[in-house]
Amino acid sequence: MDDSRLDKWLWAVRVYKTRAEATAVCRHGHVQVNGLDAKPGREVHVGETVTARVGSITRTLRVGGVPRSRVGAGLLADYVADLTPAAEYERAKQAGLEHRLARERGQGRPTKKDRRTMAELFGFA
Repeated sequence: MDDSRLDKWLWAVRVYKTRAEATAVCRHGHVQVNGLDAKPGREVHVGETVTARVGSITRTLRVGGVPRSRVGAGLLADYVADLTPAAEYERAKQAGLEHRLARERGQGRPTKKDRRTMAELFGFA
């Protein structure tokens, strides 16, 4: 078995949690194969490069194999190579941190508990 549907492959290698989610993301144009937008039914072949937007991260993956069904996390190295730059993960981590630190308008000054949490987060405590 040398090829599979794109949505099935994305689900099988644990890029998306459900196959329906993988199909929807492909239909909305958030997945590209070798730099071209791809439909969910497109065949995926070994050696192709798949770029998929997962949340705030744009992951770049190289197809190493096509599994028959969803594989365990320990076996992912046989089927996919992650080519995503480290800067992409760092940017997503920074965005998550900024989101947690943002205070809603009108919430006022941080409480003592809020200050302790921020100090622990930044390593001051």
